[in-house]
This record gives sequence, C-alpha cells and structure tokens, in this order.
Amino acid sequence: MTAPSTAPAPSRGGHWIEHWDPEDETFWNATGEKIARRNLLFSVLSEHIGFSVWTLWSVLVLFMGPEYGLTPADKFLLTSMVTLVGAAARIPYTFAVALFGGRNWTVVSAALLLVPTVAAYAVMKPGTSFGTFLWVGLLAGIGGGNFASSMTNINAFFPLRKKGWALGLNAGGGNIGVPVIQLVALAIIGAGGGPRLLLGIYIPLVLAAAVLAALFMDNIASVKNDTGAARDAAKDVHTWIMSFLYIGTFGSFIGYSFAFGQVLTIQFGRTPLQAAYLTFIGPLLGSLIRPVGGRLADRYGGARITLWNYVGMAAATAVLVVAGLQKSLPLFVSAFVVLFVLSGLGNGSTYKMIPGIFQAKALAKGLTGEDAASYGRRLSGAAMGLIGAVGALGGVGINLAFRQSYLSWGTGTGAFVAFLAFYGLCFAVTWAVYLRRPAATPQTTAAASEAKSQLSYAEV
Repeated sequence: MTAPSTAPAPSRGGHWIEHWDPEDETFWNATGEKIARRNLLFSVLSEHIGFSVWTLWSVLVLFMGPEYGLTPADKFLLTSMVTLVGAAARIPYTFAVALFGGRNWTVVSAALLLVPTVAAYAVMKPGTSFGTFLWVGLLAGIGGGNFASSMTNINAFFPLRKKGWALGLNAGGGNIGVPVIQLVALAIIGAGGGPRLLLGIYIPLVLAAAVLAALFMDNIASVKNDTGAARDAAKDVHTWIMSFLYIGTFGSFIGYSFAFGQVLTIQFGRTPLQAAYLTFIGPLLGSLIRPVGGRLADRYGGARITLWNYVGMAAATAVLVVAGLQKSLPLFVSAFVVLFVLSGLGNGSTYKMIPGIFQAKALAKGLTGEDAASYGRRLSGAAMGLIGAVGALGGVGINLAFRQSYLSWGTGTGAFVAFLAFYGLCFAVTWAVYLRRPAATPQTTAAASEAKSQLSYAEV
C-alpha cells in the first residue's frame, strides 16, 4: 500500500486544502498537526470576539440606569431575545461552512460583527426607546452563530483521538469572550467611562479577527458542498438527544452569563460596579475548564463525565435555592461560580460525545478505516451546529424563567427550582440512552447487535 502524501495540496488561491486525512498518523505528524493548530488558533480568536459581541448586552444593561427607563423585566426580555437570535443563527452558520468553506466563512462572520457593534454605539444613550434597544440588541445575536461554524470547521481538522481536547479548546477560547468583555466593562465602569467606550474598543478587534482569519486560515475541500450532511444529521435521533443534553450544559452557561449580573442587582441590591466585580468570575472559570472537560472525556468517556457532571450541577442549584432563601450573598455567589464551572466542564464532555457517537454508528454499519472516519466527521460536524443551536435555546429559557420568577414572586428561587428539576431529567436521559446496560436476556441476532451498539456508546 502506497503511503499518502504528507503534504496537503492547496489550490484555488492557496487557502484550499485538497488532501486532508488527520487519522493517518504519518500525515498528521508531518504536516497535519501544524496546519490544524494554526487554524484552531485563529478560529478561537474569531469565535472569542463573536461571543463577546453576542454577550454585549449582558454588560450594557448594567450601564443602563434609571435614566434609560427600563424595568428589570424589560432587561431580561432584551437579553432573552439576544440569546434567541444567537441560537437561531447557529443553524444557517452550520450550513455556511459547507457552502463557502471554513476559512471563507470565518472571514465573513467576523466582519459581520461590525453591524451590531456599530449599531449599538449609535443608539446607546438615554431617551432611546425600548423598541429600538430591542431591535439593535437582536443584531448582536449573530455573534452567537460564530460558535456553530467554528466548531463544524475545527471538527474536520482533528483526528478522533484529539477531538475532545481540540473542540474543548476551541469552544473554551470562544466562551472566554464572555468574561473578557465583562472584565473590560468592569475597568471602564471603574474608570468612570460609559458604554460607548466599551463598544469603541471592540470595533477594531472585530476588524482584526476578520483580517487574521483571511491571512492564516484554510478551507478543506472535502467539507465544501456537503450540505446534505446537515439533513442527514437532523434525521438521526442522537442529534436531538445530544441537543437536549447540551441545553443543560451550554444553555446554562450562556443563560447564567446573561442573567448573573441582573440577579445580583435585583435580588441582592448590588450596584452595577459591585455586580461587575463578581459576574466575570463564573464565566471565566467555566470557559477555562471546558478543555478539561474534553480531555477527561477523551480519557474516561464523555457519557460518564456528563452523567456525574449533572449530579454536581443539581447539587449546586440546590445550594442556590438555600442561599436565596437565606439571602446569603457569599453562599449564593460561591454556588453560582461552582455551577458555572460545572456547566463549562459539561460543555467539553458533551461535545466530545458527538464525534464518538457517530464513529460508533459508522462501526455498527460495518464501515472501517477511513470510510468510518469520514462518515463520523461528516455527520458529527453537521450535528454540532444543530446541537449548538438547540443548546443555546437553554439560555433563552433561563432568562425567561428568571423574568417570570421575579414578576411572580420577586425572587429567582422559583427559577432555580425549575433548573434543578431539569438537571435531574438530563441525568436520567444520559444514563438511560448512553450508559444503561441492557438486561441479560436471550436475544436475537438483531437485538444482540443493537445491544452491542448501545454498549459502545459508554465509551464516547
């Protein structure tokens, strides 16, 4: 058998890679890893800026005092709608990688972030109507779409054995855009600056992300034009099961990132500056630990890590209920930070499960070698965008739950009780679908094959 070429064959302007086989260790060690890591670096940068723009309004609402005329319910509705657009944008962004190429779409999606940033700069002043703020806020939702295209693109660059680490690093580097913009806002508020200064800082950063992606990223030719992969992924039941589980992890991360500052100001009477001193800690730790979740999943299996992670999330939520009833700010903040950390860990482990599941399905179909790897890459890359879109809807639910809880009871406790029940349901689904051993009873050949397939999911 002739060894494959260890050098990619770029064409069409030098940014297209015609041959890409990361599962081949000779290719990977010679040239593949270097190229993959370079694309990962600039993918992280673009996704990082995208997350910052998406979560701009979680910070901007802290600047918007009584002179803006917005109620707490208005602010929760605003952040809910921004989250909703971010979730919806992830679906077309998933298709965009196959239509235009990963590098090309990264350039376009980064440049598009100028629209919500400049628009927010133009309207951010007292006297602007709530409707105007809402429409401009909706534009920021496109920043949430960057995650889907970035993850779909990077998934194609790395071999299965390294996907947990690579996807965790890619997503974690993007997620960290949330605490970074909160830290920048903290510095600006502390220095007596206003929201326009914050927006002015990010406009050149958006331009830099687009230019660097254009200069240093690549497209993989085999990924382009496979728009049917998303349709095939949408027909697979595991895409929707993993979407549900991702609501519990990423939905929690993004929802709490938008809501944490508002909860501190409403329920515990913190000033915007006092809230800003605390809000960045949870998202920062949750972002940093996401690659750890991927690494643990690589070693022990994503399903096992995800299962016990939900136990921890439920326990932290129970502590939040107690802290809210006792009005204990130190206990509340501590438990919230733990919940952020666990949501980040679970983000890494759930995303590691996705390529493992589709690889297991490929093997169950009798595919081997590159055929199995190609099948797994194709469907898992497409599924990631859909799963990311549905998962982000959890952020919408969290903000709407807080809004209703404060309108009905004047406290967020009711919302936390609902979240606790949901984490229990996620635990049950993870166990029942991916870890439950079938009963030891006589089986037909077909049933035995199905059981074998189910058992293999414990390793994903």
